[in-house]
Amino acid sequence: MIFSYKKLWILLLNRDIKRRELCTLAGISSATLAKMSKGKSVTTDSLLKICIALQCDISDIMEITDTISFEEGHQKE
Repeated sequence: MIFSYKKLWILLLNRDIKRRELCTLAGISSATLAKMSKGKSVTTDSLLKICIALQCDISDIMEITDTISFEEGHQKE
């Protein structure tokens, strides 16, 4: 089981928000976003800040999956 933040990247595209802008809006570091882009876990505090900044629910930005996608820089298992 891994974390997938694909929903977040789609949400940012749909709202025309750049990743750097998200860092500023949510008050999170670029290192946190880098971890997320690799499908790694981040603190619930960071996820909460993103949800508040984007006015969305946690299920709008992430999901737990059984496989790793190529889009997140990993091979499928």
